Amino acid sequence: MTKERTLSRDVTATQIPSGDKAPLTAGSKVMIHQTLGGSFTVQTDFGLFRIDAKDGDALGEQVADTTVKAATLADGAPDPAAVWDQLRMVFDPEIPVNIVDLGLVYSMDVEKKDDGAFKVNVAMTLTAPGCGMGPAIAEDAKSKILLVPGVGDADVRITWDPPWNQSMISEEGKMKLGLI
Repeated sequence: MTKERTLSRDVTATQIPSGDKAPLTAGSKVMIHQTLGGSFTVQTDFGLFRIDAKDGDALGEQVADTTVKAATLADGAPDPAAVWDQLRMVFDPEIPVNIVDLGLVYSMDVEKKDDGAFKVNVAMTLTAPGCGMGPAIAEDAKSKILLVPGVGDADVRITWDPPWNQSMISEEGKMKLGLI
Protein backbone atom coordinates (compact mmCIF):
# COMPACT_ATOMS: atom_id res chain seq x y z
CA MET A 1 0.00 0.00 0.00
CA THR A 2 2.24 2.81 -1.26
CA LYS A 3 0.75 6.32 -1.17
CA GLU A 4 2.17 9.42 -2.80
CA ARG A 5 2.07 12.58 -0.72
CA THR A 6 3.42 16.13 -0.82
CA LEU A 7 4.79 17.48 2.45
CA SER A 8 2.73 20.43 3.64
CA ARG A 9 5.51 21.73 5.90
CA ASP A 10 9.16 21.16 6.71
CA VAL A 11 9.95 18.12 8.89
CA THR A 12 13.06 16.63 10.39
CA ALA A 13 13.25 12.97 9.40
CA THR A 14 15.60 10.10 10.15
CA GLN A 15 17.51 8.76 7.17
CA ILE A 16 17.40 4.98 6.74
CA PRO A 17 19.66 3.07 7.35
CA SER A 18 22.23 5.63 8.59
CA GLY A 19 20.01 7.04 11.35
CA ASP A 20 21.12 10.59 10.53
CA LYS A 21 18.64 13.43 10.99
CA ALA A 22 17.81 15.30 7.80
CA PRO A 23 15.39 18.06 6.82
CA LEU A 24 12.64 17.32 4.33
CA THR A 25 11.14 20.51 2.95
CA ALA A 26 7.56 21.55 2.33
CA GLY A 27 6.49 20.71 -1.21
CA SER A 28 8.69 17.59 -1.40
CA LYS A 29 7.05 14.55 -2.98
CA VAL A 30 7.29 11.35 -0.92
CA MET A 31 5.95 7.82 -1.22
CA ILE A 32 4.69 6.31 2.04
CA HIS A 33 5.81 2.68 2.14
CA GLN A 34 5.08 1.70 5.73
CA THR A 35 2.90 3.10 8.51
CA LEU A 36 3.51 1.06 11.64
CA GLY A 37 3.86 1.99 15.29
CA GLY A 38 2.78 5.54 14.50
CA SER A 39 5.77 6.42 12.32
CA PHE A 40 5.99 6.61 8.54
CA THR A 41 8.65 5.12 6.28
CA VAL A 42 8.84 7.27 3.14
CA GLN A 43 10.82 7.19 -0.10
CA THR A 44 12.16 10.45 -1.51
CA ASP A 45 14.49 11.24 -4.39
CA PHE A 46 17.26 11.10 -1.76
CA GLY A 47 16.43 7.68 -0.26
CA LEU A 48 14.38 6.24 2.59
CA PHE A 49 13.42 8.24 5.67
CA ARG A 50 11.36 7.74 8.81
CA ILE A 51 8.99 10.52 9.78
CA ASP A 52 7.80 10.54 13.39
CA ALA A 53 4.12 10.24 14.29
CA LYS A 54 4.07 13.83 15.56
CA ASP A 55 4.72 14.99 11.99
CA GLY A 56 2.03 12.84 10.36
CA ASP A 57 -0.02 15.94 9.63
CA ALA A 58 2.71 17.12 7.22
CA LEU A 59 1.92 14.00 5.18
CA GLY A 60 -1.82 14.57 5.36
CA GLU A 61 -2.07 11.61 7.74
CA GLN A 62 -3.80 11.54 11.08
CA VAL A 63 -1.44 11.77 14.03
CA ALA A 64 -1.65 8.57 16.06
CA ASP A 65 -3.26 8.65 19.50
CA THR A 66 -0.45 7.90 21.95
CA THR A 67 -2.65 7.54 25.02
CA VAL A 68 -1.93 4.31 26.88
CA LYS A 69 -5.06 2.91 28.47
CA ALA A 70 -3.56 0.95 31.34
CA ALA A 71 -3.81 1.13 35.09
CA THR A 72 -0.86 1.04 37.43
CA LEU A 73 -0.43 -1.85 39.84
CA ALA A 74 -1.53 -1.52 43.48
CA ASP A 75 1.86 -0.07 44.51
CA GLY A 76 1.79 2.49 41.67
CA ALA A 77 4.19 0.49 39.50
CA PRO A 78 3.56 0.38 35.78
CA ASP A 79 1.80 -2.72 34.48
CA PRO A 80 4.48 -4.84 32.75
CA ALA A 81 1.89 -6.01 30.20
CA ALA A 82 1.36 -2.36 29.17
CA VAL A 83 5.11 -1.91 28.75
CA TRP A 84 5.28 -5.01 26.50
CA ASP A 85 2.29 -3.67 24.53
CA GLN A 86 4.17 -0.42 23.96
CA LEU A 87 7.29 -2.30 22.82
CA ARG A 88 5.07 -4.08 20.28
CA MET A 89 4.36 -0.62 18.82
CA VAL A 90 8.05 -0.16 17.89
CA PHE A 91 9.13 -1.19 14.39
CA ASP A 92 12.32 -1.29 12.42
CA PRO A 93 11.42 1.07 9.55
CA GLU A 94 12.49 -1.52 6.97
CA ILE A 95 10.77 -4.57 8.48
CA PRO A 96 6.98 -4.81 8.99
CA VAL A 97 7.29 -6.75 12.28
CA ASN A 98 7.54 -5.19 15.74
CA ILE A 99 10.75 -5.48 17.76
CA VAL A 100 9.23 -7.96 20.24
CA ASP A 101 8.09 -10.40 17.55
CA LEU A 102 11.41 -9.94 15.74
CA GLY A 103 13.08 -11.25 18.90
CA LEU A 104 15.07 -8.05 19.40
CA VAL A 105 13.96 -7.45 23.01
CA TYR A 106 16.03 -9.63 25.32
CA SER A 107 14.71 -8.38 28.67
CA MET A 108 12.42 -5.85 30.31
CA ASP A 109 12.24 -5.16 34.02
CA VAL A 110 10.71 -2.53 36.25
CA GLU A 111 12.72 -1.23 39.19
CA LYS A 112 11.65 1.01 42.03
CA LYS A 113 14.18 3.78 42.52
CA ASP A 114 15.21 5.24 45.87
CA ASP A 115 12.92 8.23 45.31
CA GLY A 116 9.91 5.90 44.88
CA ALA A 117 9.64 6.42 41.12
CA PHE A 118 9.64 3.48 38.73
CA LYS A 119 12.17 2.94 35.98
CA VAL A 120 11.84 0.49 33.10
CA ASN A 121 15.05 -1.14 31.85
CA VAL A 122 15.13 -2.83 28.46
CA ALA A 123 17.96 -4.74 26.83
CA MET A 124 17.55 -5.16 23.11
CA THR A 125 19.56 -5.86 20.01
CA LEU A 126 19.30 -5.19 16.29
CA THR A 127 19.21 -7.48 13.29
CA ALA A 128 22.68 -6.29 12.23
CA PRO A 129 25.51 -4.64 14.20
CA GLY A 130 26.04 -1.98 11.51
CA CYS A 131 22.44 -0.75 11.60
CA GLY A 132 22.53 3.03 11.94
CA MET A 133 18.86 3.05 12.95
CA GLY A 134 19.68 1.47 16.33
CA PRO A 135 19.65 4.72 18.33
CA ALA A 136 16.42 5.84 16.60
CA ILE A 137 14.71 2.50 17.33
CA ALA A 138 15.91 2.57 20.96
CA GLU A 139 14.68 6.17 21.35
CA ASP A 140 11.31 5.21 19.84
CA ALA A 141 11.05 2.36 22.36
CA LYS A 142 11.96 4.68 25.24
CA SER A 143 9.44 7.35 24.23
CA LYS A 144 6.66 4.76 23.97
CA ILE A 145 7.57 3.22 27.36
CA LEU A 146 7.47 6.65 29.00
CA LEU A 147 3.79 6.93 27.99
CA VAL A 148 2.85 4.03 30.28
CA PRO A 149 1.19 5.20 33.52
CA GLY A 150 3.56 4.83 36.47
CA VAL A 151 6.78 4.98 34.42
CA GLY A 152 9.04 7.78 35.62
CA ASP A 153 12.14 6.87 33.64
CA ALA A 154 13.26 4.37 31.02
CA ASP A 155 16.59 3.05 29.82
CA VAL A 156 16.79 1.14 26.53
CA ARG A 157 20.19 -0.42 26.07
CA ILE A 158 21.43 -2.03 22.87
CA THR A 159 23.49 -5.18 23.35
CA TRP A 160 25.09 -7.63 20.95
CA ASP A 161 25.21 -10.60 23.31
CA PRO A 162 23.80 -12.94 22.28
CA PRO A 163 23.94 -12.10 18.59
CA TRP A 164 20.49 -11.97 16.98
CA ASN A 165 19.47 -14.65 14.50
CA GLN A 166 16.25 -15.57 12.69
CA SER A 167 15.42 -18.35 15.16
CA MET A 168 14.59 -15.58 17.68
CA ILE A 169 11.61 -14.39 15.62
CA SER A 170 8.24 -15.35 17.10
CA GLU A 171 5.85 -17.61 15.18
CA GLU A 172 3.65 -14.56 14.45
CA GLY A 173 6.66 -12.64 13.17
CA LYS A 174 7.72 -15.54 10.96
CA MET A 175 4.22 -15.71 9.49
CA LYS A 176 4.25 -11.96 8.70
CA LEU A 177 7.64 -12.32 7.03
CA GLY A 178 6.59 -15.42 5.09
CA LEU A 179 9.21 -17.60 6.80
CA ILE A 180 6.68 -20.35 7.64
